[in-house]
Amino acid sequence: MSEADAARIEQALGRIRRLMAALAIAGTAVAFLVGGLRWGAGFLAGALAAMVNFRWIEQIAAGLGPGRGGRRMRWAVLFGMRYVLLGGVAYAIVKLFGISGLAILAGLLVAAAAVLAEMLYELLHAGT
Repeated sequence: MSEADAARIEQALGRIRRLMAALAIAGTAVAFLVGGLRWGAGFLAGALAAMVNFRWIEQIAAGLGPGRGGRRMRWAVLFGMRYVLLGGVAYAIVKLFGISGLAILAGLLVAAAAVLAEMLYELLHAGT
């Protein structure tokens, strides 16, 4: 991969991270206004989990490069365990604190929305 390609990918990742943060803040505010504290906290918890998961996926992708043989197994185990960890945290939040599970689910969509927005951005700016 050329340096220009690597720079372009890093710019796209930066836009995705900033958009996730903006969506998390805006979505938490809207959820708080519409559903109260339990919805606002639920959306924020889901959005934070989505951002952590996105970061983990970035780290796993970076660890798959050549010359990292021993680390690949560790990353593969962490990749599989992240769903167990995130599911356990979400279950505890819902059961212990009575926070809305639907709000957490909505917050989890922050990463997907940011990636889709980046795809649209790339399509609109293709060839420029």
